[in-house]
Amino acid sequence: MTKSERATAIVTGSSRGVGAATAIKLASKGWNVTITCSSSEKEAIEVSEECKSLGGETLVIKSDVSEEKNCKDVVDQTIKKWGRLDALINNAGTTKFNAHENLSGLTSEDFLRLYSVNTVGPYMMLKEAQSHLLESSNPSVVNVGSIAGVTGIGSSIAYASSKGALLNMTKSLARALGPIRVNAICPGFIQGDWLRNGLGDEVYEMVKEATEKSTPLKLTVTADQVADSIIYFVEDAVTTTGETLLLDGGMHLGGPVPLK
Repeated sequence: MTKSERATAIVTGSSRGVGAATAIKLASKGWNVTITCSSSEKEAIEVSEECKSLGGETLVIKSDVSEEKNCKDVVDQTIKKWGRLDALINNAGTTKFNAHENLSGLTSEDFLRLYSVNTVGPYMMLKEAQSHLLESSNPSVVNVGSIAGVTGIGSSIAYASSKGALLNMTKSLARALGPIRVNAICPGFIQGDWLRNGLGDEVYEMVKEATEKSTPLKLTVTADQVADSIIYFVEDAVTTTGETLLLDGGMHLGGPVPLK
């Protein structure tokens, strides 16, 4: 097995959205990128082709991170192809849209499914990647959380809970695994198909407008903006571990308290 001279990353859930934007940006900077998806293989191949057009080398793997054997397979195939691993971006995630007050709308199976992808999957990916990351001169893990995990808002209580657990786990892993740097990012409302498909066009536009009016920075974030922050943690934040970066335009601050 020949070790590639290029830095190598695994980006889970990278067929669209934040994962796709991250894979493309890494490829444009000369990285090898393993692109994974659980179902949207056609889109993953399209992302791969864009990465290649920018000069990057890619590997596309259909894989559900909730299955431990799949996590091992992704890492093993990456090492077989390039002989190294420098960054792991745990971006794969899922949800079930359900109003928070509707407790009967979530089953125990819903909770277990969301935790298996959003929390356990990142742990299993890192468990398989750890020994290879330790061979890198700048090993980094970025867990893609959500503002839901900080504030308790979001698509469902099960989703917010799973992301909250991911953020706490990030601190535990950072403390235990140095010199591997383990950090998390928490986007707010991300423009794109994931929320649009989940909410429907009308509600999506309504929530987007309300968010842009109410946050201090008057914005919602894009996949590219989130990807830029991931790249920062991977390449530049060499003194930072165990941190959570909120990318929400100040949504977590809440609105001003009116004075009477």
